[in-house]
Amino acid sequence: MLEAEVNTPSIEIKTCLREPIPEIFDAARLLDAAVSLHHQGRRALADELIRIADNPAITEWSESLWGAGGPWTRPLPVENPREFVARERRVEVRMPTSAEKRALLERDGYHCRFCGIPLVRSETRSLIRECYPEALRWGSRNADQHAALQAMWLQYDHLLPHARGGTNDRDNMVVACAPCNCGRSNLTLEEVGVADPRARDPLPFAWDGLERFRK
Repeated sequence: MLEAEVNTPSIEIKTCLREPIPEIFDAARLLDAAVSLHHQGRRALADELIRIADNPAITEWSESLWGAGGPWTRPLPVENPREFVARERRVEVRMPTSAEKRALLERDGYHCRFCGIPLVRSETRSLIRECYPEALRWGSRNADQHAALQAMWLQYDHLLPHARGGTNDRDNMVVACAPCNCGRSNLTLEEVGVADPRARDPLPFAWDGLERFRK
């Protein structure tokens, strides 16, 4: 008798942990319009649009990725997983330098290399908050932060995590949103079933990261 054939279920490789929701892109358009209104001196309307962009549905999306026990970030079983590196043996400088960050932005633009949502640097967000402190709430807890600008928080992500021996070399880093970065945390791409974003070209640079607010 022939032995029964064993079917091993295949793991679907995704481009990101969870597809972004339309509300994020709606909020980006509102924030972009708010910056234009700010430069026109129409600050009351800009304030209103910033408030509307603070959509609770976006908070729910973000929390599903970086909240405790979320279903989108549970590690998958992999063969020969990369070991964690003892702290004293990790690359000493964990984050890229200012020059390295500029190079990453020139290459990747202001979109998450995983899920593709528009991004805003924390420095730019802080400048907007100085002008609109009531509309752009930013407390110490996740729940007290502006939903859209929290999700669109631009970060610099190690593809091979720092804790697993990853370096700050340009080839090991991409621009990412906070939920994609924090949601994956110290897991490898294989452990979350996410494709290597370096295999895809960065999105076109139509979104300016609201950097023109600074001018």
